[in-house]
Amino acid sequence: MLLEIDNLHVSYGAIKALQGISLTVNEGEIIAMIGGNGAGKSTTLNTISGLYRPAQGTIKFQDQELTTLPSYEIVSKGIIQVPEGRKIFPSMTVLENLEMGGFLEMDKATRQKDIESIMTRFPRLAERRNQAGGTLSGGEQQMLAIGRGLMAHPHLLLLDEPSMGLSPILVEQIFEIIQEINLQGTSILLVEQNAHMALAIANRAYVLETGRIVAAGEADQLHNDPLVLKAYLGG
Repeated sequence: MLLEIDNLHVSYGAIKALQGISLTVNEGEIIAMIGGNGAGKSTTLNTISGLYRPAQGTIKFQDQELTTLPSYEIVSKGIIQVPEGRKIFPSMTVLENLEMGGFLEMDKATRQKDIESIMTRFPRLAERRNQAGGTLSGGEQQMLAIGRGLMAHPHLLLLDEPSMGLSPILVEQIFEIIQEINLQGTSILLVEQNAHMALAIANRAYVLETGRIVAAGEADQLHNDPLVLKAYLGG
C-alpha cells in the first residue's frame, strides 16, 4: 500500500474540518475525492503535505509515518501537491517555474533533461518558455503547475481541483494528461468538484461531506449510485 490514512481529525480552532477520515491509495491507482465546498477535500491534501497538523490519526506513506514531518521532508519522500488555484510564480518565466520544481535535483544536466521532457509533454509551455507565468492562460497555467510538480518525479501526485475555471475543452485535455501521467507510473490522489470527470478516470473514489467519508468504492459503482447521482452528478 502506498498511502494509508487512518482516523484523521483536523480542526481550525473550534471548527472540525476532518472528523475521522480513513482512506488508502495503492501503487498505480487514481483515487478521486469528491464532495461539495467545505467537505474537507483540500484539507485532506494539505494535511498529507504537512501544511496542517492533525489533532488525531495517522498518515503513512510506504509504511512511514508522516504526521510529524515538515513539508520539505514529505516532498523529498516523493509526495508532490499541485495546489488549488495553480499557485505558480507569476513574475517568473515558464522555464524558471519548472526549475523551481526541480530544486531537489542537484545535477544540472539531469534537471535540464527533465525540463525538456516537460516541454515535450506540454508543447504550449515550450512555445512560452521565456514568458512570465502570470501572463499565461488559465489552461496553460494549469499545465505549468502540473509540469512543475512532475519535475520532482513524484511517487504520489496530489491534484487539487485541476479543472477549476477551465473551459470544457481544456478540462478534457487536463484529464487526458492526468491519465497519461498515471499510465507512466505515478499514483494520483485527485480532489475534484467535477465529479463526472473524476469518476470517469478514477479506479476508486471517496465521497466527503462536512469532514466525513459518506461513501467509498469502485469509481464506476459510485458513478451509478443513486445517492451520489442525486447529490453530486445532477441525477
